[in-house]
Amino acid sequence: MRTVAILVLVLSPAAFAQDVELRGGPGREVVGAKCAICHSLDYISMNSRFLNRAGWEKTVRKMIDVMGAPLEEKDVSVVLDYLAHSYGR
Repeated sequence: MRTVAILVLVLSPAAFAQDVELRGGPGREVVGAKCAICHSLDYISMNSRFLNRAGWEKTVRKMIDVMGAPLEEKDVSVVLDYLAHSYGR
């Protein structure tokens, strides 16, 4: 059982994650702290060519409502403002 647990940790997506530097701007720290809890931050830049503010809002709401992202309502506008400004099309 211990071997299985070690393999899960070693082969998890986080083990392959590279350090991703988010673009500067207000809200960067909140996005980095909250989004990286569940997934690699490179998802942000990978999706940026497809999403405008409305798309980011739909994505963030899905992360909260469907995926259970631990994002408090007070932080939603901070995250959306940052994503729309720094990674919106």
